[in-house]
Amino acid sequence: MIKTLLENFSPSDNLFIWLASAFILAFLIAFHTFPTIIYVAKKKHLMDEPDSRSLHSNKTPTLGGIGIFLGLIIVMTIVGAFLNTKVLLLVMGGLTILFFLGLKDDLTVLSARKKFIGQLFAAALLFIFTDTRIIGFSTILDIDVLPYWVSVGFTLFVYILIINAYNLIDGVDGLAGSIAFSVSAIFVFLFVNGNDLSLATIAIALCGALLAFLRLNFSSKNKIFMGDTGSMIVGFLLAFFTISFINMAQVDSTSSYYRASPALAFALLFYPLIDTLRIFFIRIVILKTSPFKADRNHIHHKFIKSGFSHKMTTFLIVSINVIIICIAFNLLDLELNTQILCLILYGSVLYLLPFGIKKLIK
Repeated sequence: MIKTLLENFSPSDNLFIWLASAFILAFLIAFHTFPTIIYVAKKKHLMDEPDSRSLHSNKTPTLGGIGIFLGLIIVMTIVGAFLNTKVLLLVMGGLTILFFLGLKDDLTVLSARKKFIGQLFAAALLFIFTDTRIIGFSTILDIDVLPYWVSVGFTLFVYILIINAYNLIDGVDGLAGSIAFSVSAIFVFLFVNGNDLSLATIAIALCGALLAFLRLNFSSKNKIFMGDTGSMIVGFLLAFFTISFINMAQVDSTSSYYRASPALAFALLFYPLIDTLRIFFIRIVILKTSPFKADRNHIHHKFIKSGFSHKMTTFLIVSINVIIICIAFNLLDLELNTQILCLILYGSVLYLLPFGIKKLIK
C-alpha cells in the first residue's frame, strides 16, 4: 500500500503539503540537533572567545552550521527520489565540501587559500555538470551574451563574492540568519513560479533549518553562532539560488524576469553585497590596508555604535532589505540599467535613514 502511494504521489499536485513537510522536517531535525551541539561544545570547550572586535562578551559555541547542514542534507536525502536527483546530489556534494572546510576552520584554523579553493571546487561541481551559469549581462552596459569561458569565470566570481559577502555580515545576533531566511523565502516563491520544485524544496528546507537556528542565535542563555561552517554552506546556497534564478530567467524569454533578473538578484542580496563593496573600499582606498583585514567598519557595527541594540540592528537591516526587494519587484518594467541605478540610490538612502532619525530624536 505504501509503495503504491509513493509511486502515485506527485509533489507538484500537492505543493503546499510538500513544501510545508520539507520546512517542518528541516526545522525539527535542526531543532533537536542544536542542544546536543551546544552540550558537546561546552564540554569540549569548543567556544568562541570574545576579543577586541567581538560584539559579545561571553564564550559562545560556534558550531551552529552543523545543525543547519544536517537539516538540509536529511531533507534532500529523503525527498530526492521525487525530485531532480542529479541537482540534489551535486548540491549535497558542494555542501559537504564546504561543511568540512568550515568545520576545520571553526575547530582549528584554515587558511584563506584553502577556503577559496574549496569554494571554487564546490561551485565548479554545479556549473560543470548542470551548466547552470550566468549566460550574459542582460544588456547591462549594452552587454548581452557573454563568451562561454567569460560566462564561466564570471559565474565563479559571483559564487565567491556571495559566499564571502554573506560570511562578512555574520557579526550581530540574528543578522546573517535573518537575511538568509528572508531571501530564501523569496527564492521559494520565485522557484515555484518558475516550476523548479527541486530548488524550491532546498530553499524551503533552508528556511526551516534557519528558523531553528535563529531561536538559539537570539537566545541569551543557550546562544549559538553559525560559525564558518554555517556561513559557508548558507552563502553557497544563496549563491546557487541567485545564479539558478538568473539562468532560469535568461533562458526563458517568456519569463517575467527575462531582462530584470540581475537587478532583482542584486536587490535580494543588497545588504551583504553593498556592505562588502563599502568595506573593501574603506580598507583599500582610505585605510590602505588589506581588504581581508577584519575591522569594525561594517554597516551593522555603525548601527551598534549609534546606540541600536543587536535585535534592533537586525530588525532594521532585515526590514530595509525587504523594503528594497519590494521596491525592486515594482520596478521590473523599467530598463535594466535604470533599475540598478535606482536600486543603488534608494538602497543607500534607506540605509542612511535610521542614522538620520536617531539624530533627530537626540
